[in-house]
Amino acid sequence: MVENFDYSKTPGKIRKRFYAPEVSTALVSIITPYYNAGKYFEETFNSVMNQTFPWFEWIIVNDGSTNEEDVKILEKFAKEDTRIRVINQENGGQSCARNTGVNNAKTDLVVPLDADDLIAPPYLEYLYWALQENPDAAWAYTDSYGFGTQEYVWKYPFNAERMKKENMLVATAMIRKKDFDDIGGYKIEKWRYNEDWRFWLEMLEQHKKPVHVSGELFWYRRHDTGMLTTLNNDEERNKFSENIIKEAAANVDTTVQSIEYPRRKTAYSFYKPKYTEWERKSNPTKIGKRVMWLIPWMVMGGADKFNLDAIAGLNKKGYENYVLTTLINDNDWKQKFEEYTDEIFCMADFMDPSRYIEFVAYFIQSRQIDVMVVTNSYDGYYMLPWLRMHFPELVIIDYIHMEEWYWKAGGHARASSAQNGISEKTFVCNSATRKVMTDIFDCDPERVECMYIGVDHNYYDRNKENAGYLHEKLNLDKQRPIVLFPCRIHEQKRPFMLLDIAEGVIKNVPDVAFVVVGDGPQLDELKETIHRKSLTRNIYCIGRSNDMRACYRDSKVTLICSLKEGLALTAYESCSMGVPVVSSDVGGQGDLIGNDVGALIPLQQSEEMDLNKREFPEAEVMEYVVNITKILTRPDLATKMSENCRRKIEAGFSLEKMVEHFDCELRSLCTDTAAREKRHSISYALQQTPNFPADYYTMYCEYKRKEEECEEIWNTRTWLQSKLDEAYSKPDGSLIKIYKKIIGLPVVGKTLEKIIHNIVSFITRKKA
Repeated sequence: MVENFDYSKTPGKIRKRFYAPEVSTALVSIITPYYNAGKYFEETFNSVMNQTFPWFEWIIVNDGSTNEEDVKILEKFAKEDTRIRVINQENGGQSCARNTGVNNAKTDLVVPLDADDLIAPPYLEYLYWALQENPDAAWAYTDSYGFGTQEYVWKYPFNAERMKKENMLVATAMIRKKDFDDIGGYKIEKWRYNEDWRFWLEMLEQHKKPVHVSGELFWYRRHDTGMLTTLNNDEERNKFSENIIKEAAANVDTTVQSIEYPRRKTAYSFYKPKYTEWERKSNPTKIGKRVMWLIPWMVMGGADKFNLDAIAGLNKKGYENYVLTTLINDNDWKQKFEEYTDEIFCMADFMDPSRYIEFVAYFIQSRQIDVMVVTNSYDGYYMLPWLRMHFPELVIIDYIHMEEWYWKAGGHARASSAQNGISEKTFVCNSATRKVMTDIFDCDPERVECMYIGVDHNYYDRNKENAGYLHEKLNLDKQRPIVLFPCRIHEQKRPFMLLDIAEGVIKNVPDVAFVVVGDGPQLDELKETIHRKSLTRNIYCIGRSNDMRACYRDSKVTLICSLKEGLALTAYESCSMGVPVVSSDVGGQGDLIGNDVGALIPLQQSEEMDLNKREFPEAEVMEYVVNITKILTRPDLATKMSENCRRKIEAGFSLEKMVEHFDCELRSLCTDTAAREKRHSISYALQQTPNFPADYYTMYCEYKRKEEECEEIWNTRTWLQSKLDEAYSKPDGSLIKIYKKIIGLPVVGKTLEKIIHNIVSFITRKKA
């Protein structure tokens, strides 16, 4: 669940889209009952108009509204878009109005949407493609947000048995009209009741299964006059509804299972991607260049901050930006990205991994994409040959933050190098990574260019921030010096080296306070170790901070002792705030950090072999101790370094300069005739062996599938080992009891049963 989610950012605040294609091109029918519903209808109207998938018709059934003002509101908005059709009828209730709308629908897919609820911009597009991928499914739905008088996330895995006792679904979904008709639509009774719940139960009675799309794209408005509130306040009507549900639940096929997303591995082994022409354009009026970002996720971190800043900067330059993600994640920075584009598609939420590439191809065509930027996405890199073959006009570039030798022999840098030539330009965030790309990975030097990430120096300005935040938060004396350790608490950042460094500095500056800002997989262990070492009076962990400026403002030094970095975002931010940085000499840290703004400490630990160590070279630790102590105890030196920090950022590492550089490069690539001819020639060459680019991606998907299977086996082995270790400490015979218990689990198949049996037999013999 995303922390600090802002429920006020509803998708219907204003209308953003005004393109209305011909109704004859509609692929989906939205059905809305309307009865004196003017109060909230403008928001609903805007949320529908803002759909990224514009090929819909909207049938609004005026169910005998009695309030003249509400009727005028409906008439006003109905005139604003040619896709809207209003049907007037005498009041028959919500079920009757929905049935009228569906009966008049001209498409095969219908979406019931109440007049006060909202749908996020990509709602229709997610569900349309989920049903296209799963033709045997009767309907598709997403998770939802409750908003209004209550705020919550509604997110549960589908369970047909549970549906008999609890309605886990919401009314709004995309339903195949054929399946809607098969069950006779919504049943009309003398009173309102849980008609949505009954509808889904009747679908399950006829063995119809859904697609459960991940992501909260439906917004359900909660208020005190809703149907559920009415039922709860009327015992007779509540009993009436309960009896109807009980009768419907008795016939449910509880064996029905939903198609659940996300999928960690493809369900279509050795699937060959298919290219399909898509003639419809989501917005044929092109204003600026259109840039599609293929990224892994949207989370807190330097790489994603670069993506966010670049998109924001290019927006100001007149570019239109689109975001597609490739990894399963909660994407807790999604709302940040939505400030600059509502065209965000987390493909894992509604597509099978083997078909991501087909959705990308559809997206390039429907949006008329000019430039594709790939950054930190393994899936993206393996798509490139196939995409280049089909899209000779598309400009393809990528951005690399660092190489990682301990992960896939170089990480994304290695994957990038394999595509050097298919991608027209590889940008890197520091000179050291550029050298790796050219000297070790043999990339064409003319195709690899350094583009510093940059920092918004107008935002990260110590003169705009009041001092005292950390001292007050941690109840520290205002004179205590603070050393900041801002990062994700992950083995790559060597958080446990911080403890050794702190112990050394404390000997010289007893009242020093080290403040750890961030979270991550090793945070709990770090806290336990701090307590065990009795360092709680000098080391404080405060978790994430929504305003790092206040943290930098109170700090004397920023510590970065990472085993691996590109050029750390925290180094940029710290320098912009005038805080000296003591950093490990890794990646491109030396491009920014030196004796003028802090200190660069030579790395004495092996990246490949020592990723998760708890013991560190004493000489390296002492270098950190000496340099941090020097800055803390020499105010004149600290002041000079602080001034140098700010000056250095303004001269060459500002966000403005990064955006200008990016803009210049994109314009050049889009207009340069030689670059265009090169694209076409590579595309033509790939077209001569069309099966190769397709199989290249297919084999990558198979590799991912096997990788997931290996992880499952490893996790099972680890769990089993813990059970067997537990058995060693118990009386004789317990091992066999545990074995029998494990074999009795429904998830254990015959092959795994044999493996477990052999392991238990072996360990039993060893034990004897």
